[in-house]
Amino acid sequence: MGWKETAEPVLTRMPAVERPEGHVPFRRKLGWTAGILVLYFFLTNVTLFGLDVSTQSDLFGRFRSILAGAQGSILQLGIGPIVTASIVLQLLGGADLLGLDTNDPRDQILYQGLQKFLVVVMICLTGIPMVFAGNFLPPSQAVAEALGISATGVRTLLFAQIFVGGVLILFMDEIVSKWGVGSGVGLFIIAGVSQQLVGGLFAWPSLGGAPGFIPTWIGILTGSQQLADGQLLTGAGIQALLFQPGQILALFTTVLIFAIVVYAESVRVEIPLSHARVKGARGRFPVKLIYASVLPMILVRALQANVQFLGRILYSQSPAGANAITLFGTSMPWLGQYGSDGQPVGGLFYYFAPIQAPQDWLWFLAGTAAEPWQILIRVAIDLTFMVIGGAIFAIFWVETTGMGPESTARQIQNSGMQIPGFRRNPQVIEKVMERYIPQVTVIGGALVGLLAVMANMLGTIGQVSGTGLLLTVSITYKLYEEIAEEQLMEMHPMMRQMFGR
Repeated sequence: MGWKETAEPVLTRMPAVERPEGHVPFRRKLGWTAGILVLYFFLTNVTLFGLDVSTQSDLFGRFRSILAGAQGSILQLGIGPIVTASIVLQLLGGADLLGLDTNDPRDQILYQGLQKFLVVVMICLTGIPMVFAGNFLPPSQAVAEALGISATGVRTLLFAQIFVGGVLILFMDEIVSKWGVGSGVGLFIIAGVSQQLVGGLFAWPSLGGAPGFIPTWIGILTGSQQLADGQLLTGAGIQALLFQPGQILALFTTVLIFAIVVYAESVRVEIPLSHARVKGARGRFPVKLIYASVLPMILVRALQANVQFLGRILYSQSPAGANAITLFGTSMPWLGQYGSDGQPVGGLFYYFAPIQAPQDWLWFLAGTAAEPWQILIRVAIDLTFMVIGGAIFAIFWVETTGMGPESTARQIQNSGMQIPGFRRNPQVIEKVMERYIPQVTVIGGALVGLLAVMANMLGTIGQVSGTGLLLTVSITYKLYEEIAEEQLMEMHPMMRQMFGR
């Protein structure tokens, strides 16, 4: 008996959102999407009951814009468990260890059930160390005394809320995917990054926190805010204009990312198609430069986030006052050294930490204590990891989401279309697609990885990570295209029938 027969009774009974039986009107899709978005913002503002908010620290840190959610809220884990489960599934599927055919309805149900099961496992594997190890989500002594329970009891209550939040965001993603527009994962990333971006542009000092770009420049132009030493044409003054508080470089990077992503999304190879039965009906199949989209980049960054998560957990078990990871009573500075802010400053975990801001690699800026050669090694590792990882995960993504040459050829065949000048045969169409899709997938994945590193190195408005902004712009662009397609299908129902929609 194989693993499928053994696990089938469990996997087929995993709760699932029912698919719509017929066509869902466009307005209803928008309604579901908007409703889930409002619910997401509401849940990110629901503070965990029993949490001591005065001493908490965000374990995900600068990865928060990619993993969505909010620190100290019921959505503490964000989309992290969903993405981590996808990484495991893609690696298992890429190595052909699952033995599942996603074209078989039975295997589709098993695959979806396995994905949900892995998400639940990841919620536990991430949430339990986050609550019970270290002081990342400290329990409130006042709540413990009021309820008459121990600190461990409050921690258990905190984990229960995090678990519920992780399951909620799983089904919210499924609702958007089946009943709404786009995907829930992409929608949550857009929501979180847009919120940070708007705050980085318009936040006023009177509201607390760092002032936004526009209020800062109003202060500079009116003279109410001074630059370094009050002088513009000095090294300190130019540095203040480029970085903090002027943020000219961050503004330039933000605009540049918008322009590059929009341009890259428009670069494509269009394969002409014609309908085999409807004379004059023609179309084109676009093979975009970023064919696999930027979603595989979430997997790469999430893998880095999990590595850093492991480092923080190991360091939290070290004796108080130690600046290096200590295991079995032995200090291991070669494995990881950490500063007072909990960020790695040396060891392997430092070199594997991605560059997130200009301060991480510009050694002449305040707060950068590493030697130039250490920074160069870290940049080289991050660049290699992102470029190669982006290409590999792009290949996995194309194969597991039905975007490969074989699946694409079958879809074109089923829609009644064919490539002019070629026989109407799936194998023939597949050979044509093999000329473009594999090469474009690798090039696009590597290019997105390179853009993500460069964007992080230059910094962005609102301290949004460059990767987060890159994801947001690309996901928003694809969401716009999907909305335009839905509107076209709504106006011309015959097109929906022609393309099997």
